[in-house]
Amino acid sequence: MEAQLSLLDRALAVRDRLVASPKFQQWAAAFPLTRSIARRRARALFDLVAGFVYTQTLFACVRLRLFDKLVDGPRPVAELAEQMSLSDDAAERLLRAAAALGLAQRRSNGHYGLGELGAALVGNPGIAAMVEHHAILYADLHDPVALLRGEAKDTEMAGYWPYAAGGDTNVLAAERLADYSALMSASQPLIAEDVLNAYPFAQHKCLLDVGGGEGTFLMAAAARAPNLRLMLFDLPVVAERGRARFAQAGLADRAQAHGGDMLCDPLPVGADIISLVRVVHDHDDRGVLKIFKSAREALPADGTLLVAEAMSGTRGAEPVGDAYFGFYLLAMGRGRSRTPEEIISLLREAGFTRQEVLKTRRPMLARIVVARP
Repeated sequence: MEAQLSLLDRALAVRDRLVASPKFQQWAAAFPLTRSIARRRARALFDLVAGFVYTQTLFACVRLRLFDKLVDGPRPVAELAEQMSLSDDAAERLLRAAAALGLAQRRSNGHYGLGELGAALVGNPGIAAMVEHHAILYADLHDPVALLRGEAKDTEMAGYWPYAAGGDTNVLAAERLADYSALMSASQPLIAEDVLNAYPFAQHKCLLDVGGGEGTFLMAAAARAPNLRLMLFDLPVVAERGRARFAQAGLADRAQAHGGDMLCDPLPVGADIISLVRVVHDHDDRGVLKIFKSAREALPADGTLLVAEAMSGTRGAEPVGDAYFGFYLLAMGRGRSRTPEEIISLLREAGFTRQEVLKTRRPMLARIVVARP
């Protein structure tokens, strides 16, 4: 077995043994040339150990609307405590924790204002919506080993997403429709902006957004491309809400909403580009292949399929694709994060012969694969 290891693998094995040695750790922490590296590694390890506490601190800030209370300027602890229905001591504890994480910042005279990360959250309400949604995820992750072994049944996440547990999707959608639709609508604008900046939809005549929820992405595309006709395909009750939003936004004359199940029903024809925004990673390979084949059948010979989502193996954002989405989708009960190469392989199997990976401004949030027959 040892003979099969590459030279790099053997070098890394030596490194692993060294770093695992308590004597080496003590030496590295004391030696001037390695001291700063050892401290950074120790901090990174502790951040992993304490990560749940950090996320719960953020959750408390969001649940108590702390950032909204600070958006107009610094406030004294006593005033914030009263607004959050906390004691002064509890408010001070939360504010110090938030300041340590860059969410808040201690100002003069004992006041607290927004930190850089807190200010960024104010400008991105979709992130706050996801933080509150994570209460369900955290409940399912209380025993991650049981999840990995398939011993955790009937997770909260599977019940939240209307298509995750299978069965009658119309009934499931009706049960969880309001929360599901609100979360998708709140978290979609950031992704939509990056996708629309990366790909020129104005060159097309008609866009079909599959799994498009209430039409948030389509309405953003409509603003960028005034001549683009719009089609939405999602579960029937979701599509009905999309139809109402189109009418409310004055888009009824150029937007259509179609109800159906993307894993069972054919997609409507007439579009020269189909988008799958944050859809593919929710399904296993068999499901993805079905969706890709349905898109291929619905598109004309010169049509385009666009896949956009956070992807595995994204340089600088590996924890997003492989750690966060890895366990998020595990708790949901289906799907997985894929690399662009894995997505391209499924596209080829579905009959798309030309593929291209496009750059986005924030690849951590979404990367794009464009495919054509």
